[in-house]
Amino acid sequence: MATIRRRMASTGGEKPYRLYRGGRVKGRVPTVAPRKPPPREPRNGRGGKEPFRGPGPKKARRPRRIRWGREIGIAIGVVILFFVVWGALGYLSFRSGVSDANKRLPATAREALAPDKGALFSNPTTILLLGTDHSLAVSRSGDRHSDSITLLRTDPDHGRLYYLSIPRDLDVSIPGYGSAKINTAFQVGGPRLAIRTISDYTTIPVNHVVVVNFAEFRDLIDKVGGIDVVVPRPILSKFDCPYASPVRCARWPGWRFARGKQHLDGRRALIYSRVRKNLLDPAESDITRGERNQQVLQAVMGKLASYSTFMRMPFMGRSLMKPLATDLSANQFVQLGWNKFRADRTIHCRLGGIATGGDITPSEDNAKVILMVLGRSAVQPPAPSGDTYPPGCLLGNPLPQP
Repeated sequence: MATIRRRMASTGGEKPYRLYRGGRVKGRVPTVAPRKPPPREPRNGRGGKEPFRGPGPKKARRPRRIRWGREIGIAIGVVILFFVVWGALGYLSFRSGVSDANKRLPATAREALAPDKGALFSNPTTILLLGTDHSLAVSRSGDRHSDSITLLRTDPDHGRLYYLSIPRDLDVSIPGYGSAKINTAFQVGGPRLAIRTISDYTTIPVNHVVVVNFAEFRDLIDKVGGIDVVVPRPILSKFDCPYASPVRCARWPGWRFARGKQHLDGRRALIYSRVRKNLLDPAESDITRGERNQQVLQAVMGKLASYSTFMRMPFMGRSLMKPLATDLSANQFVQLGWNKFRADRTIHCRLGGIATGGDITPSEDNAKVILMVLGRSAVQPPAPSGDTYPPGCLLGNPLPQP
């Protein structure tokens, strides 16, 4: 039998047991949040793909938020890129046509031209526009006449374009041939002699020349979709009957143009610019025909610079230059187009004189008109005088008939 010994208290006063106090402590019972296990990294299967987790509903994806600013910016960039590429293709096609037009101009014509003082963007330049004979008559189909003679002067500093119409029957001195109609110069000496004759008479240096073959100009107008002109008064003319038989021409009613805005195809546009005698208005003459030439020329230039022509330029840029022979480069044509776009004033001028039979004796006031074209004198309309065709200038529209 074992003996249990009583455990005696220690000498230091420490009890051999611990005292625990029960009961609830006042206040909120503290809680300890369980620790969350660290997120497991997804295990990649073969080829870096997430392992198959079996069938089950897929997680709903959040709808993609459209960034409208970014989408619009991309669309604008695509449109700009399209126009840049399209414009480059059109320019290359146009440049090829200009190169062909440069080859058609005789080399001797360049010798008579005065050099430019700088880029056409910022410096005045004078361009001689010569329209070769486009008669529909069979008897004159082989003639080499410059039926349309116009000087175009640009003034970029003042935003102006000057058109100076020169009557083809104006009697002037032709170097090496004496006194004759001014259009004789082109017939006997080509563009070179025409440049010299016109430059000597007007004292205006000619920097560039454009010879327009009106027989092919008709096709150009058709390719750009025709032109719009405003006919100031009704026209009825039997000038240049297209038939060889006199009997048939006698029965032919003639060319008719109603008053007001008219849309003309290539054939009717050339007829309109060609009409010299109006049976409804006997006062019309070669002077008024020159005004119609300016009207058709400006309408064609406006159509060439239109949006519809730009969109078709890669396909027709080369053929547009087919009627022309010129020394102008493709870059200079672009600069001229820019000057026309920037010009806020277009001034139409004409030279005049006294009709003496089939010729026109130059008026003394022609010198004043030349000063207006050069910008050295204020623009003045034709003043009443003893001239059959008084010279002068007019802002905005071609000059009315005398």
